[in-house]
Amino acid sequence: MDLQTIKIRLYRNEDWGSLCNIHDESRPGELEGNVPLNAFIPLRKCAENEGLFDDEVWVAELDSVVGFIAFEKDYVNWLYVHPSYQRKGIGRKLLRFALERMDYPIKVSLLSNNHRALNLYEKEGFSIIKTKKGKLSGNEKYDAEGHIMEKDSC
Repeated sequence: MDLQTIKIRLYRNEDWGSLCNIHDESRPGELEGNVPLNAFIPLRKCAENEGLFDDEVWVAELDSVVGFIAFEKDYVNWLYVHPSYQRKGIGRKLLRFALERMDYPIKVSLLSNNHRALNLYEKEGFSIIKTKKGKLSGNEKYDAEGHIMEKDSC
């Protein structure tokens, strides 16, 4: 796959089913090693409460939508790539796209055992500024540990 063929574009309403599929296939891998897998909530049930559309939402598209990122002025809130397309540079391309449009310093939160995300953010210049324990965002029945990472400049 050539990363040049990946198109990043603004989310459209007809992308909703693809976003649900991407999130719902990816989220269990994100939760693994952090909280029980029954902490999983499908995107259709959590998007509104977790404010997905409070942010700018962009998608990565090949023949279909394969990933998405949502961010605000200085915070990356969502970054998911379908498992079939992970580790191919799509998440990095989405992240770099967002970073070009954001104000520094930029922050992101992630579960502490989400090693793939941690590696991506570290390679893109983010550093852990805080590790904290608390309730899992979106499913507060579960305790979790997470990192807050920050990138100071481009």
